[in-house]
Amino acid sequence: MAVVISTTISEHQEVVVRPHQYHRTVSCTGRPILFQLNIETSLYKNLDYFDSNFLARLNHIACTTSPKEDISAKWREIHGSGDWVNLLNPLHPALRQEIVKYGEFAQATYDAFDFDPFSEYCGSCRYNHRNIFDRLGLSKNGYKVTKYLYAMSHINMPSWLKRSHLVDTWSKDSNWMGYVAVSNDEESHRIGRRDIVVAWRGTVTPSEWYKDLQDELEPIGDGDVQVEHGFYSIYTSKSESTRYNKSSASDQVMKEVIRLVSLYIQEGEKLSLTITGHSLGGALALLNAYEAAASLPDLPISVITFGGPRVGNVAFREKLHRMGVKTLRVVVKQDIVPKMPGFVFHDAVEQLYMITGKLEWFYTHVGVELQLDVESSPHLKRGGFNFSGFHSLETYLHLVDGFLSTNLKFRSDARRDVALVNRDCGMLLNELRIPEFWYQLTRMILFDLRDIKDATSGNSLIASYVQYDEIEEDDPDYRMVSWGIHSFELASNGEYKDDLRMFP
Repeated sequence: MAVVISTTISEHQEVVVRPHQYHRTVSCTGRPILFQLNIETSLYKNLDYFDSNFLARLNHIACTTSPKEDISAKWREIHGSGDWVNLLNPLHPALRQEIVKYGEFAQATYDAFDFDPFSEYCGSCRYNHRNIFDRLGLSKNGYKVTKYLYAMSHINMPSWLKRSHLVDTWSKDSNWMGYVAVSNDEESHRIGRRDIVVAWRGTVTPSEWYKDLQDELEPIGDGDVQVEHGFYSIYTSKSESTRYNKSSASDQVMKEVIRLVSLYIQEGEKLSLTITGHSLGGALALLNAYEAAASLPDLPISVITFGGPRVGNVAFREKLHRMGVKTLRVVVKQDIVPKMPGFVFHDAVEQLYMITGKLEWFYTHVGVELQLDVESSPHLKRGGFNFSGFHSLETYLHLVDGFLSTNLKFRSDARRDVALVNRDCGMLLNELRIPEFWYQLTRMILFDLRDIKDATSGNSLIASYVQYDEIEEDDPDYRMVSWGIHSFELASNGEYKDDLRMFP
C-alpha cells in the first residue's frame, strides 16, 4: 500500500501515517499548523486517516492571513511616499497586511536555511529557487523568486555566518543570505505596480550579536558616510578562490535588481523595490537600499525591517533621506538588538546631537519607527528577560497582526496563528498549551510499505525507499536526488523503532 509519512529529522523521529490518495506536497512551514506540532494527541491515536473535507477544514481554521485588499490606488502611500504619516497609529489595515507579507518573506530566509552544523550543507538553502515558496507555503503571496544571494566575510564571524563541522562541505566560505523575488501579474494588479522584493537573512538570537558585532564605523563612498564594519564586510566581501562569492552579495543583488528593472521598464510597467530583513538582515537591507538608490534614482525604494540594529552614522541616515529611500523600522520595545551597537550610549549621544550639531562618529537609526510592546498581547508571557523570544521574528509578526494603536487593546480578530510564536521560542502563555520550540524540519515522503524480515534478528521491518533533496555539485540553486532505506523495526512492545540508512 502506498502511503505518505511525515517524519521529523531529529534524533528521535516521529511519524504520522496517511493514506496514499492524499500524498500532496506540504511545505515545512505550510498549513495546517497542527501537523507540525510534535504533540501526542487522541487525534493521531484514534484516526487511521484524514478525509479531504477534514483537511480542508483544518486549513481554513489555520488560515493566517486576512482577505487581501486592493491597494492599487494608494500603493505609494502604503509604500511610504508620505513617511507613513497617519498610517501607523492607528495602524492602517492595508499597511498591516503588507508589513506581515514582507515579514513572511524575511521569515522564509530562516525557514529555508540549513542551520545544522553536522550537515555538509550547513549554511546553504534547503530548496531551489523555483520551489522555495511552494515548499514554505508562500505561493499565496503572489511572488516568484528569481535569484539567490550568497555572502562571505573577510572578518571571522562564526555566529553570523554558519559553518559545518564536517570536512567535506558545499562551501568553506559562503552562506546563503537571501533572495530576490518579483510579484506575479495577479499580485501586481492588486498592489498597483510590479514589486521587486529583496529579502535578507538575519540572525536568530541576540546572543549571536555579542560575539560578532564589530562596533567599528567604516567610511563608504565620498563624504562623511560611515557604516558598521562587520555589516559592510558581509555585504561587499568577495574572493576569486570561492565558488559562490566570486562576486559579492552587493554585486549579485544589484545585477539582478537592475536586470528586473530594465525588463519591466521595457514593458511599460510601474515598478517599486521593497527590501526587507530581520536583525542582521535589516542591516543588510539598509546597505542594499543605499546602493540601489544611488544606482536607480528614479525607482521608488522602501525598506521594511524587523528588529534591525543601527547601521551607520548621521551622514548615512541623511544621505538615505536625500535619495528618497523610505524606511519603516518595526521594533519590539523589549528587544535589545535595535539598541545595538552602543546600547544606551548612542541613545544619549543622539539627544546631544540635537544641541551640538553633526557628529560623525556615533550610530543612529534610519527612518520611521513602529514600536510594539510584548505586554500588549494577551497571549504572550509578561515579565522576565526572554531575549530570544523578544527578538524572534514570529513574535514581531504576531504583534504586528494584533496591533491597532497605542491606545487600543490587541486586535481580537487577528488572523495569524498564535502557535507560530512558539515555533522557535517559548513566548506563549503556558495556559495555551503550545509546546515551546515545537518546530522541527518535516519531509513528506512517498513510498511503498513492505513487511520483510531482518535477517539477523528475525523481527518484522517496514522498509521503504526515501527521496531526499541535496545540493547539486555545480549549482547551489538546484537539487539532486539521493536515496536511502528508511525502516521501522517492530519491537516486542508493538511499537516501531525507526532507522535511516543512506546510500549513493
